[in-house]
Amino acid sequence: MSRTVYCVKLQRELPGLDKPPFPGKLGQRIYEQISKQAFDMWPAQQVLIINHYGLNMADPEARQILREQMEDFFFGQDAAMPEGWTPEPAGGVPGGKGGGGAPRRK
Repeated sequence: MSRTVYCVKLQRELPGLDKPPFPGKLGQRIYEQISKQAFDMWPAQQVLIINHYGLNMADPEARQILREQMEDFFFGQDAAMPEGWTPEPAGGVPGGKGGGGAPRRK
């Protein structure tokens, strides 16, 4: 039987994580207040942040930035996207027409 938590991210009672996701106060806070469903949203957000800011995860300062972003993602007033981020058009190309690979070399 899984434990439930009142998820502060999704604002409802949901199944919680089986254990803290990592050691320390933030890991414990996530364990106590964030559902598994909400925590499963983090990897996509993490990739977006790393790519948007060009973070090198070997750099301790970059890891601290990501940790701060994680805390804001789960516990901030709103889960805003990184400053300056805009969604790609449908299909991932300007104009949203999708399509095809790079032109072939002749």
